[in-house]
Amino acid sequence: MARRGDANDVKFGTDGWRGVIARDFTFDNVGRVAVAVADYLRSPDRRSASIYRDWGCEFRAAERGVVVGYDTRFLSEEFALHFAGVLRDRGVPVVVSDTFVATPAVSYAVVARRAAAGIMLTSSHNPPEYNGLKIKSEYGGSAIDEVTRGVEDRLPDAVPRAPRDTAIERVDLRTPYLDRIRQLIDRSRLTASKIHPVVDSMYGSAFGYVGELLREAGVAYTQVRGSRDVLFGGRKPEPLEENLIPLRAVIRSLGPHRATGAGRPRVGHRLIGVVTDGDGDRISAMDETGAFIDAHRTYALILRYLVEERGLRGPVVVSFNLSDLVRRMADAYGLEIIETPVGFKFAAEHLLTHDALIAGEESGSLGMRGHLPERDGVLWSMILCEILATSRKKASDLVASLHKTFGPQAYRRRDIEIERRIAVVEKLKANPPDRFGGEAVRAVETLDGLKLRFADGWLLFRASGTEPILRMYCEMRTSKEVARMLDEAETFARGV
Repeated sequence: MARRGDANDVKFGTDGWRGVIARDFTFDNVGRVAVAVADYLRSPDRRSASIYRDWGCEFRAAERGVVVGYDTRFLSEEFALHFAGVLRDRGVPVVVSDTFVATPAVSYAVVARRAAAGIMLTSSHNPPEYNGLKIKSEYGGSAIDEVTRGVEDRLPDAVPRAPRDTAIERVDLRTPYLDRIRQLIDRSRLTASKIHPVVDSMYGSAFGYVGELLREAGVAYTQVRGSRDVLFGGRKPEPLEENLIPLRAVIRSLGPHRATGAGRPRVGHRLIGVVTDGDGDRISAMDETGAFIDAHRTYALILRYLVEERGLRGPVVVSFNLSDLVRRMADAYGLEIIETPVGFKFAAEHLLTHDALIAGEESGSLGMRGHLPERDGVLWSMILCEILATSRKKASDLVASLHKTFGPQAYRRRDIEIERRIAVVEKLKANPPDRFGGEAVRAVETLDGLKLRFADGWLLFRASGTEPILRMYCEMRTSKEVARMLDEAETFARGV
């Protein structure tokens, strides 16, 4: 070990540890986390973790090795190799991806290779000045709090010496993962269809994945932001409407036309935009007009397809911040509803132990039975294309039919940077209001943050676990009501 460090400057949040490059996220701190991971994997108390005791997961000793992947961010490959070198010096076998990869490719590799753990160097949807690190457990999903606390508890004060100059084995993680996706999609439905997807990779590490699968099915498509840009075009690589201006512009440019040309859809082909985030594990979409299809309606479209077209059934897992639209659908289908805190690691348990059909959350994170207990933006991009191909309808009509059958839904999330974000939530918990924004509060729920329920909607205050941000989520019957309620919420928060 060399010079001293501060063990309190590394903290795992909702999904991993993230920090600003060169300020918090440094080679010294990445090395310290690698030491802690190696020590945790070898610790005798790891065997008693609840994922083995209660979830029935296979325990794999540190000798089974660690799979390391990385995204397209600045220095991600270098951080990955540094992490792997420290593991190697601590006696833990390790392999590193031979190129940048989507996070679910690392998760799949952990399962396929029966590794002890996976490490993904990524900051997901955070701004470009951030980088981060996610831990994947043996089951191929995000490590639970019990595991990340075990790593945090072993963070050394001292910084490890630079790893020895020894070669790290580089492996192809992309091909085996795409082979798995090929098993989960119905290529025949795509091949015979008249659809034209517009694929937006947001300059993230999943670029090329969806395009390759579509080409194999004989489906012409248009690619947007399909290259590496460590600045992500100056926007957060998060699949929210405000970050999808380039996608909307391309969709509208490809709208109704009479002639065909290179890169243009054929006459009669229906458009859909599919989006993956910075590390390829989240999803959102746009219809043929450029209207945003948010994560709630994406989840709803997929749930309807799995039940009505594929004939699947099982519990439906929803996060605390997900739309009531999905709950109404589950009720209509007679399916059990399981609610979890925000963070896909909480949903993973139910995919593993309750044979859940599908699990998802507001961020565009979705997982399904028979695959990984993990988010997978590539899989769901392909399933959305399959849905459009099977329906023979326009994407906008599919969304409209959801609301016609299961009721209206207007939703919006507003994020504000505020240092007192935790104080806002705690103040509301200590003295919840009887009325808010002109609406009577029917119930107060505190599973994760604080949710105020009204007669026709809800408002949720929640402090981000990975950024200095207060997130405010609202669902009402109309967009006007949502905007009014969020204005009231922001005024309240800034006044605390």
